[in-house]
Amino acid sequence: MAHYCFVVFTDAVAGREAELNTWYDQQHLADVLRVPGFVAARRFKLAQPESNLPGRYLALYEIEADDPQAALAELTNRSGTAQMVMTEALDLGKTSATLFAALGARRTLPEHT
Repeated sequence: MAHYCFVVFTDAVAGREAELNTWYDQQHLADVLRVPGFVAARRFKLAQPESNLPGRYLALYEIEADDPQAALAELTNRSGTAQMVMTEALDLGKTSATLFAALGARRTLPEHT
C-alpha cells in the first residue's frame, strides 16, 4: 500500500474565523477520516506574518491507498452531503489542495513514535 500526503490550504470568510475553526476541528476532520484511505489528519495556522500562500490554515491528511485518486474522488462525492457537511465560513477562493506521494519511509526520533 502506498502512502500519500494531501495538502490543503484554507482560510475563513472575513469575520468568520472562529466559526471555520470550530467546524474544521469538531466536524470536518472526523468526516474526512471516515473516507476510506484517509488515516490521519492535522491542522496548522500560519506562524509567519507575511506569506504568499493561498490561505492562513494548512491541513495535512495522510492517505494509505493503492489508488489515492479513488480516495480523493470519494472525498469529493461526500462533500456537501450529510456525510460531509460544509460551512459557509470557508472561503473557497482561498482554498488550494495538492496530493504528494511519499518518498521513502516515515522517520521519527525514538521518543516521538
